Amino acid sequence: MIGRAILTLLLLHATVFAADSAAENASAMKRFTDALVIMQEYSADPVDIDQAFYQGAVPGLLRHLDPHSSFFDPGQFEQLNQMQRSTSKGFGTVVSILPGRVMVLQTLPNTPSARAGMMPGDEIRGVNNYPLDRLEPEQIIELLTESRQKPAVLVVRHPGALRLDELRLVPEQMQSPSVERAFELKTGIAYLKVAAFEASTGRDIRAAIEKLGGQKLKGLVLDLRNNPGGAVTSALETAALFLKPGQVILTAKGRNVPETIERAPAANVPYTFPVSILINEKTASASEIVTGALQDHDRATVVGEPSFGKGLVQSVYPLAEKTGLALTTALYYTASGRSIQKPFREAGFELGETAAHPNEQSVFKTDNGRPILGGGGITPDIPVGPPGFTPFQAALEASASFTSFAAEYIRDHKITYGWEVTQPVLDQFHLWLGERRIQPSLREWLENRDYLESRLKEDIYNLALGVDKGDEVQAQRDLQVRQALDAVLNPPAFLK
Repeated sequence: MIGRAILTLLLLHATVFAADSAAENASAMKRFTDALVIMQEYSADPVDIDQAFYQGAVPGLLRHLDPHSSFFDPGQFEQLNQMQRSTSKGFGTVVSILPGRVMVLQTLPNTPSARAGMMPGDEIRGVNNYPLDRLEPEQIIELLTESRQKPAVLVVRHPGALRLDELRLVPEQMQSPSVERAFELKTGIAYLKVAAFEASTGRDIRAAIEKLGGQKLKGLVLDLRNNPGGAVTSALETAALFLKPGQVILTAKGRNVPETIERAPAANVPYTFPVSILINEKTASASEIVTGALQDHDRATVVGEPSFGKGLVQSVYPLAEKTGLALTTALYYTASGRSIQKPFREAGFELGETAAHPNEQSVFKTDNGRPILGGGGITPDIPVGPPGFTPFQAALEASASFTSFAAEYIRDHKITYGWEVTQPVLDQFHLWLGERRIQPSLREWLENRDYLESRLKEDIYNLALGVDKGDEVQAQRDLQVRQALDAVLNPPAFLK
């Protein structure tokens, strides 16, 4: 095992530093093996070879290249393979995470959570002997992520119950759909939420569009917010759904990689309805390729916040001992010549000779001659920030009031699709809040009436009908979605 690991590292050393001659390679390898032998023989503590390679030598080599080249130990490489297969371990729950609290919105049929008796409206109070009441959302997310890798004990309070239950759950492999949501925002206008770009995402997007009307649609809002990217082939398939035959989608350039130009297929038959794309600071990689291509060709209106700025060609190399290496070999450029990648120097890195880098050029042109900004990431055509909360709204969200009330309400009322929040429901919620010492002023109540109706309907739908129906309600309230919808209904002049 040690011999194979040493050989792997030496090959990496030769690849990363690209020595000018065989003699220099041999000299560099000898220096490394000499150091390793001395370390093994004379170190005060025993040398753990796996730890030395996996956590020390190889990450140290990559640290000086860029922030995204990575070495994967056997466990990490298996997780990467699971992600590429669109599967991950889990319990089958959809939850709302708040400071110190986790509320269950939905349990998927025939999953560990459903079989254990978990129900919508349950509150998770503890995970594996860790109480949640003093944890911040980021800490809770980390704890829940770790718990999905092995059997876990959850402490749960069911709605209306006085005692807590202990549920023992064993995680299972779950299929993760990349097209999370597909529905009509209004008649003839489709909304698609794409969580990531996986092997089938391009086909899944086409299938969702066809199911909602295909070419008969009047428009599409494509939501790529929080989409970290994924398979570039799926990004190419997605962009081609809306581009004319032969139009450039991207160019890839690298030091030792031949320049590659990807175009929409010659026989492509694209959709022609208006498109808006929603992005934010977590929109990255493959999702930026799709956004940049449609923006460069004046095919879509981009709405939201500037994207992350990750436009790297990352080649994944399987190595010995079930390990792997993701190495940056080139950069992606949009049709107008923009580099999607943010300059590494902003994070303390220099790209060196890996690829040409045009970020110094700040302005590029679309097909119609419209100036667009370069320099890394995608800048929206219509900037719209995320909505904030008023103090009253923040108090309701932090206390999980909507979810808790909804859990009690659906026990006594049958909810069907089309149910609306009436004045008696609002009055009941107002009384419920008062019993819990949440007493808004009359002005606060009246100013937030639309918000209260929407949030109550959303969480009652979440618990009674499923999160997909609750998301339809939430989308109607979302300011960024509404701006994107308006851009579809009234396309900007530069798209005409």
